[in-house]
Amino acid sequence: MSHPTREQLYTFHAQDRKLFSKLVLKFSRSPAESLLVMATWFWLEDFFSQNILSTILALSDPVIVALANEAVSCFQCLDSDEQPNDLSQIPLTAELMSVDISLQIIYKYRYSAITGIKNFLTTVCARIFSDILQRVLPSSSSYSFITRLRHPLIIPGFPHPTFGSINVMPDGENDLFNNNLSFSSHGLWGWTSNCIATDNERTMFITFSRGFPVSQEEVKRFFTKNYGENCVEGVYMNVYKDKDNDNSRNYGQQQSLYAKLVLDSVATVDLILDGEKIQRFKYNGKHIWARKFSENRDG
Repeated sequence: MSHPTREQLYTFHAQDRKLFSKLVLKFSRSPAESLLVMATWFWLEDFFSQNILSTILALSDPVIVALANEAVSCFQCLDSDEQPNDLSQIPLTAELMSVDISLQIIYKYRYSAITGIKNFLTTVCARIFSDILQRVLPSSSSYSFITRLRHPLIIPGFPHPTFGSINVMPDGENDLFNNNLSFSSHGLWGWTSNCIATDNERTMFITFSRGFPVSQEEVKRFFTKNYGENCVEGVYMNVYKDKDNDNSRNYGQQQSLYAKLVLDSVATVDLILDGEKIQRFKYNGKHIWARKFSENRDG
């Protein structure tokens, strides 16, 4: 197993680079959108175990444009808190992949898709398209030589509200060797969504009904029973003391109204939500509400 050089990266991804060049040079699509289109195709390949990019490159230009438009629909639907409707189809992509796929199905795996697309943006696209991006970004031509070597390219549209930042260094000077990138029998990158997901990406926010206390052990027991013995990495909750009713038998009872549930993978988050924004469960006669953790709202 050896670390790839820049030349090896470019050779390994020669077809991907031709396709990206078509998007930004021949079709004049914006660099940010083109990066997201490529990252979405990479994720679809990985998630559905398909090899579609070489097939796409061999298609006619109008069909490639139409497939790129469907890829845009895929990553745009992930921005929404609302499920796509029943008519949200991506017929060319479904035919290309020979699977039953729609925007609703993509949305069902929303958090796996977001994490995967983020990863392909930062570990693959940022490295293999850097020289092409330099050619199409107007701002890069005005950099001095020293500035180009020291500062990442400015790509309008990033940071993206859903997919975050992308760090593209000019002249391919990305640090190839600090991210465990290597050639292997499983391909160049050898990653899984579990290994690159942050704790926050694998975390859910759990709330309970006031007056019906739920313990950490009950939370863990419920989710491991229903979603896998090892699916819960941790349950973290603060304690709330109910003092509103002096005559209540529950006066002074220690109760948490919410908890953070850290799971083993983003795939488990998607499994629990099943395409919904919030899921409600009942355990031991008590209601439990679960939604995706948001650092801005819940941190």
